[in-house]
Amino acid sequence: QVQLVESGGGLVQAGGSLGLSCAASGSIRSRNTMGWYRQAPGKQRELVATITSGGNTNYADFVKGRFTISRDNAKNTVYLQMNSLKPEDTAVYYCNYRWFDDYWGQGTQVTVSS
Repeated sequence: QVQLVESGGGLVQAGGSLGLSCAASGSIRSRNTMGWYRQAPGKQRELVATITSGGNTNYADFVKGRFTISRDNAKNTVYLQMNSLKPEDTAVYYCNYRWFDDYWGQGTQVTVSS
């Protein structure tokens, strides 16, 4: 089992920045993929960004150039730096750990006001 604890998020004005972090604990494998997904009201959960333990990243088109994902393997922690936030970025953001199975954090609310 893997446990994920997220922190960060909150309320910010459009154009502002926020940072999220997610610490994983439990049965952590040296090779894994961690990432962030989001779900807005009435919409399906969607990929934001992922990063492998080797540092390979993948971003959704709608965040490229604005969001940066990073990780600290020694701390089993993944980060998401969000810049130039837009009202449409408002959603619950979920941390994900993947190694055969998917594990999810509890979610953290990000609200961007116009």
